[in-house]
Amino acid sequence: MFLLTDIRAILRKTAPHHRLGPGERKEVEILLSNLEKQVDLLKRELLA
Repeated sequence: MFLLTDIRAILRKTAPHHRLGPGERKEVEILLSNLEKQVDLLKRELLA
């Protein structure tokens, strides 16, 4: 799960206001979507 590391890198790069450019916004949308999928998979595996 390196997705969180990638998200944290973007947050550090855009600190302190975390204003995202168009490319960064798209990248964050993709990263968050992938993270949500992985969390959903973990929930199904661990709580089933």
